[in-house]
Amino acid sequence: MLRISLVQTTLHWENPGANRDMLAEKIHDLHGKTDLVILPEMFSTGFTMNAAAMAEPMDGLTMQWLVEQASKIQAGIAGSFICRENDRYFNRFVFMRPDGTFACYDKKHLFSLAGEQEYFTAGRKRVVIDWLGWRICPQICYDLRFPAWGRNVGHHEERNSKEAYDLLLYVANWPARRALHWKTLLSARAIENQSYVVGVNIVGTDGNGLTYSGDSTGVDFGGQILAHSGEGQEAIMTIALEKDALDLYRTQLPFLQDADVYEFKD
Repeated sequence: MLRISLVQTTLHWENPGANRDMLAEKIHDLHGKTDLVILPEMFSTGFTMNAAAMAEPMDGLTMQWLVEQASKIQAGIAGSFICRENDRYFNRFVFMRPDGTFACYDKKHLFSLAGEQEYFTAGRKRVVIDWLGWRICPQICYDLRFPAWGRNVGHHEERNSKEAYDLLLYVANWPARRALHWKTLLSARAIENQSYVVGVNIVGTDGNGLTYSGDSTGVDFGGQILAHSGEGQEAIMTIALEKDALDLYRTQLPFLQDADVYEFKD
């Protein structure tokens, strides 16, 4: 069993310190109650294109905060922030473990409607993370619209293929005006990939005047909704994912063995 806590919250626009303090207060009671805490996309700033001013290095305050929080609650903690590396900016997902080790994924599909590609460098590598016997594939917001990038490949080979996963994870700032797309695509990804899918979104109105309804959701491998937040409400939801049930479902309905073969290249 894997316990996952979805943190749906408003964010302080372009105010990393206020967001870190706010999130620390929200999650401090999760010690012993969860295995993994999921924060939204750009959890320290909101979805801003002000990358030059808001970016932090990989040894900056937000990374230090992630180390501290994971250690305090003795659970993994994950979300994305604006990272500066070699004079380039990335919308970077970080999966921080309690021992201070971490894995990263850089958003591949940059949101051209907001001009994200003008300020950020797209990631090139898909990542699958091992955590407590689970294989987790992290993706970020706009990635949800591109099913080939999220495809659960490798099941035609050995079960431990480096590309195969058990949980597809999305962190987002997904506007309310397209909430139907968010909810529909999360369920579609779960069904087509025979995987648990978790999506964490924000609520409130950001500095650009965009409104977010949240709709953070957990979906099982058959498309059944395990948890869904109230529209527009701040919430922390903890759900339990069952590995045995997932493996049994895939054994009884081995659709993934017949899937098209994809290769993800760096």
